[in-house]
Amino acid sequence: MAELPLPPGSVIGVLGGGQLGRMLALAAARLGFDVAILEPEPDSPAARVAAHAIVGAYDDPAALAELAKLASVVTYEFENVPAAAVARLAEMGVDVAPGPLALAVAQDRFEEKTFLNANQAPTVAFAPADTAAEAEAAVARIGAPALMKTRREGYDGKGQRWVEHAADAGRVFAELGGVPVIVEAPAEFVRELSVIAARGRDGATAVYPLAENHHENGILRRSLAPAFASPALADQAERIAARVLKGLDYVGVIGIELFELKDGRLLVNEIAPRVHNTGHWTQDGCEVDQFEQHIRAVAGWPLGPTAPAARVEMLNLLGEEIEGWRKLAAEPETRIHLYGKREAKPGRKMGHVNKVKPLR
Repeated sequence: MAELPLPPGSVIGVLGGGQLGRMLALAAARLGFDVAILEPEPDSPAARVAAHAIVGAYDDPAALAELAKLASVVTYEFENVPAAAVARLAEMGVDVAPGPLALAVAQDRFEEKTFLNANQAPTVAFAPADTAAEAEAAVARIGAPALMKTRREGYDGKGQRWVEHAADAGRVFAELGGVPVIVEAPAEFVRELSVIAARGRDGATAVYPLAENHHENGILRRSLAPAFASPALADQAERIAARVLKGLDYVGVIGIELFELKDGRLLVNEIAPRVHNTGHWTQDGCEVDQFEQHIRAVAGWPLGPTAPAARVEMLNLLGEEIEGWRKLAAEPETRIHLYGKREAKPGRKMGHVNKVKPLR
């Protein structure tokens, strides 16, 4: 295991070469670290800004051995890293942060909600199902309409279907691939919020202001932050974040998606043990953004301040919207963050912009 805190010049490994890995690498470079990316695809966005790039499967023993040789600490940009990869790195004496518990919880939606409830983080009612008959029984128990999701995989609205009537549950179960699912009650929320929080090696925590989020077709379209929220609502979110971080013995930045109900209560929709799309506003709206914060945490450095310095509207650029960069570059209030992806596909996140306004 590496001696902490890591001094500048150390190498931090990142599993994943997408845009989150890219922005982590850029943040690490600002702090004087080198980054080694492990990614199956060649010419990935993160690899092109990193000191080292290893092309290989996440569970490839040779690739992991090469990463272990280079890196003092390893983190990841997405939660579906194979558990076997983390175990292999641990066998080679590499510290992986966030740790295996966070991965195990986040990779299974039923385990996730079970963990949340056990740690006084409220969610909608839910039930697991492994067969079509169990799915029908779960919907009958939860009540229709209900949302059926695969327990594993799935993001940006993928791997889930609404069940309008209990009699449809078996068909929807088959449409989702006949794999284990979780059935969730609908949440009658007034808006979707998220909180980005961090926990250091010493157990210290730092929480960013709430963001208000708007989705289209299951994909985040924009975030407004800091969200207009009462002190009581902000305190509720901070308490939820603190319970989750402590329960996971977490190190790093986490994204927690929330539903605000009419009565002012917050329910947790899901957690993401990594830097998060709804935290991109912090790059131009906070003293220390979520990417630097994550690097600070995994490197054993003190956490940075999370106070907002501006009000930000973050907009994702999807597919061919990236072609509007000339117009965006001419807007004085707009800060552009492009991911360097080679091909613009419909719905693909190609970049984001932060429209910055004075904090009032």
